[in-house]
Amino acid sequence: MKETKKFISPNAWFSIEYPANWYEFEDGEGSFLFYNPDQWTGNFRISGLKGDSSQFGAQVVKEEREVNLKVKPFQLSSGEAVYEVSFFQEDEHEFASHHWVVGKEDMSFDCTFTSFKKDGYKIAEEILNTLVVRDTKQKYPAEIIPVRLMEIYEINSSYEWVVNFVKEQLTTDFQGIEEDLSKLDKIKEEGSISTKKRDKWVALGLTVGVILANEIEGMEWRTLIDGNREAAILIYTPSQQVIDPMKLVWSKVKAGEEFTIVESYKETLASLHQ
Repeated sequence: MKETKKFISPNAWFSIEYPANWYEFEDGEGSFLFYNPDQWTGNFRISGLKGDSSQFGAQVVKEEREVNLKVKPFQLSSGEAVYEVSFFQEDEHEFASHHWVVGKEDMSFDCTFTSFKKDGYKIAEEILNTLVVRDTKQKYPAEIIPVRLMEIYEINSSYEWVVNFVKEQLTTDFQGIEEDLSKLDKIKEEGSISTKKRDKWVALGLTVGVILANEIEGMEWRTLIDGNREAAILIYTPSQQVIDPMKLVWSKVKAGEEFTIVESYKETLASLHQ
């Protein structure tokens, strides 16, 4: 792999690096799916299970070897593994389904890579060799990674809640544009949301973030991993400036500051050009 992106799992249990032209897509609960939607070179899936001892991963691999006679030992720099492959045909194409069970420290991983039979599994092997189990007791430096589906869902659900709440409280539409900010201030001024409702204020901040992303070219969503905090943030790509939606609204409410959401938005815009 030449250029890569980093994925850190929910709860920051593990990380992998995958090709820069791949993206995360929706999969089953607890399973994470990646591939290139523009030029398909295979689907890579990974799911992890955390045990209660440093030998858990090795034990799972050992048990898999004992119960499944089809698997073969597979050497990975990231840990112990076993491997098997099966083939199938669809629409006149031959595919291979590569499967690994990987054990590393207190985690086991179930990984699959589906590709054209002729292409092999080199990309998947390279991804697996980047697999790192993170120590949940260790304090890691804050990291900004490509926005995960987990945060995209939060952004979308927050925005949808604001749209419906504005419609209910103000009997007006909310379109996610700059002119709508005054509606958020009206909601704030009317005291419709208790100062204890952190999630609702965070939703307002994320909605301001949606407006920023809609209005400002070069504004992109990312995921921040900082200790126990895993949150959606914005990056203004020309300067790599970070905009934290939580600080746009909730942090000010929590601190008892006098502010308006319109002012908070304008201050953010002004900071982009400093």
